[in-house]
Amino acid sequence: MRVVIVGQQWLACELLRLVQRRGDIVVAVIAPAGDRLQTAAEGSSIPVITCGRKVTGADIPAGTDIILAAHAHVFIDASARAATRYGALGYHPSLLPRHRGRDAIRWALHMREAVTGGTVYWMDDGADTGPIAAQEWCHIRPDDDGRSLWRRELAPMGLVLFGRVLTELDAGIVTARPQPADVASWEPAFSRRQLSEA
Repeated sequence: MRVVIVGQQWLACELLRLVQRRGDIVVAVIAPAGDRLQTAAEGSSIPVITCGRKVTGADIPAGTDIILAAHAHVFIDASARAATRYGALGYHPSLLPRHRGRDAIRWALHMREAVTGGTVYWMDDGADTGPIAAQEWCHIRPDDDGRSLWRRELAPMGLVLFGRVLTELDAGIVTARPQPADVASWEPAFSRRQLSEA
């Protein structure tokens, strides 16, 4: 499979290693300037595109099969998705359609939920709204904070789910379950600022 990875930090670097172990060809990496993903890609002689806030079709090399977005805070537009064979897969650290939005982990903790999870989904023009390709759950421990939950459960879960979907695609299986709109939630950016400070 010919892959473009969009993202940053630990999860994107580990995803790069995962697809390399699978024998996929990473045709490009799209990352913020100076991010560790850029360094890892350059160390493997993979072309790096420095991203702004949007990825377009012009950023996607010809012959790309799929875009994988890991810890990506950019908009991957329809022209970018259409420039590939399959589209774009993203990872969201919640049981979509719950907790759509940027601070899903913090909201799950704030709402004192006992269970959360991760979702690999087919990206569309909405915010975390595309069809579900794979999903898994985990318990939230009473002493968890965002960092412990991410490191212990949700980040490794993302890699497992990406691997699962890529294996299915290798076998010609494309899973895409619509998100049930009646249980969807979207939370704004989480802020500890008091309203009186505005």
